[in-house]
Amino acid sequence: MTLYFTEMWERFSYYGMRAFLLYFMLAPVAMGGLGFSIAKGTLVYGTYTMAVYLLSIPGGFISDHFLGAHRSVLIGAVGIALGHFVLATPYAQSFALGLSLIVVGTGLLKPNISAMVGELYGPGDERRDAGFSIFYMGINLGALLAPLVCGYLAQSVAFKEWLSTNGHDPNSSWHWGFAASGIGMTLGITQYVLGHRRLARVGRPPDAGPRPWPKLWMVLGATAALIAVVISSDLVPALAWLRYLYLGIPLAAIAWFGLGKNPSGKRIAAILVFFAAATVFWAIYEQAGSTIALFGESLTDRTLPNGGAARLGGFRFSVGSPFPASFFQSVNSAFILVMAPAFGWLWLKLGTRQPSSPVKFVLGLGFVCLSFLLMVPASYLTARGLVSPWWIIGLTFLQTAGELCISPVGLSLMTKLAPEKLVGFSLGIWFLASAYGNKLAGILAGGFTATDPSRLAHSFLSEALWTGLTAAILLALVPWVRKLMGTVK
Repeated sequence: MTLYFTEMWERFSYYGMRAFLLYFMLAPVAMGGLGFSIAKGTLVYGTYTMAVYLLSIPGGFISDHFLGAHRSVLIGAVGIALGHFVLATPYAQSFALGLSLIVVGTGLLKPNISAMVGELYGPGDERRDAGFSIFYMGINLGALLAPLVCGYLAQSVAFKEWLSTNGHDPNSSWHWGFAASGIGMTLGITQYVLGHRRLARVGRPPDAGPRPWPKLWMVLGATAALIAVVISSDLVPALAWLRYLYLGIPLAAIAWFGLGKNPSGKRIAAILVFFAAATVFWAIYEQAGSTIALFGESLTDRTLPNGGAARLGGFRFSVGSPFPASFFQSVNSAFILVMAPAFGWLWLKLGTRQPSSPVKFVLGLGFVCLSFLLMVPASYLTARGLVSPWWIIGLTFLQTAGELCISPVGLSLMTKLAPEKLVGFSLGIWFLASAYGNKLAGILAGGFTATDPSRLAHSFLSEALWTGLTAAILLALVPWVRKLMGTVK
């Protein structure tokens, strides 16, 4: 319960601000935004969301060897809350500082709270996948509420009118959204501290003894170097080829470890296969906050019918006015809350007959491939005007099905494949796939256009085909991957 609600409020804070972060960066300065171009905004967005997950590697290492998961989660949560409150201040200088605090805090919290969930289950316990599915519901309950609350405060015409009526600058509404995210994380910290006794046997600090300080500096240095390489590939066109290393290095490592004879090396190779598949999955899926967010803002009819209800989800709107595009970010979580119990029940019902983890990953890639194929006709229809929101809802349904085949299963799988004393670090490696995927999503979104339907359709189609090819390759490799996994199912 304690871990469930801590993660729920952390995800509330993250998805609340993420729902309108790109819109805030692209909004003109006169309207309270930063005035970035689409190309710059999506690159910054991709780098930020990448760093959130990339810092999970040093965060996991620090937990394993220095702090323990329990204290790492607490310190990380405090950093996240401070970051959101810094963003709530209406100063341009606070933007980079606020994002940096959130990045560091999430790096400490994200892998270690998942590691603590894994500690709740013994080896061979078949409830583990179902347990992570329930935990995943907590994530998505927070993610469901966050865009509705924070997006309403940041973007809605009704709230801007309220600010103006009460003597506040309506263009400051963005910062009210950031503040709401900070309040959410503060509530999470409060219940985590109050419920810490329930977690007495999990998340303990490492045994007393010398600490591996040299290794820590190596991990921190490597992380900093990787971030520097990523930023350089953004700023220097001649270095753009470095982006191919996101998948090239893991593929080379798979061959190195997988073709060796060491059983531990083979399990590392299996981890890296799932890492590569997840990177491709997240590169498509995480465009929900960039490409799909821009599609929802520019090309989707968000107007409530005249004569219809003036309230949506408890929020007031002027009849006939569009609802905030950030509300689309809640659709995925609504589907998760409905579908996660069904998937958890399905895995339990099938027991030992359920699909193997590699097959689940193939299914996840297949669903996300179909989601972008769905957007091809939607793109062509934009030539006639704004399209129905049901296109985005249909895309989200398919991506949610794929997510439930990959994300909770991947979390559970890492806790089973990881060496006993390196669970936090291994989960950091798993979140590195999300980091790379998020960065690729930001890069791919930089080419978004709202004025050329054919070009937009071709973009969706090409990305769908590459994802389908990845699924086909993984399907062919399933027997080999199962051998690499050994006794792990």
